[in-house]
Amino acid sequence: MKKSRFYYLLAFLCVIWCGILSRKIAVIPLCFGDALYTVMMYILVRILFFNQKTSITAIISLTICYGIEFLQLYQADWIIALRKTLLGRYVLGQGFLWSDLLAYTLGIITAFIIEKIILNYTTYENRIRIKQQK
Repeated sequence: MKKSRFYYLLAFLCVIWCGILSRKIAVIPLCFGDALYTVMMYILVRILFFNQKTSITAIISLTICYGIEFLQLYQADWIIALRKTLLGRYVLGQGFLWSDLLAYTLGIITAFIIEKIILNYTTYENRIRIKQQK
């Protein structure tokens, strides 16, 4: 279990790095960074709720990302000041966009499918290993 969480943590850090890099390279569309933001959230929720089903993890992650996006419609002085900080800008974003919701959805679907493929592959490999030991 700890080993798997370690791999999720490595993936989490890689996605953060790719997301920051995507904002620095002008050729990469902004929606790619938004999708990576959701993938990062998916992995974080996966680390926190490790034994949860992947479908539940996807729903929780998407709900959090949608919630943060809709929170951008809230414009109180204190949250505007928070958004002006580096961390606040990365976590809370700058402004509401419907296209971000689409990018979040595509990011969650991608993370879900990739994890399902990896989990099925590792489960298959484990079954083969067990058969070989018998």
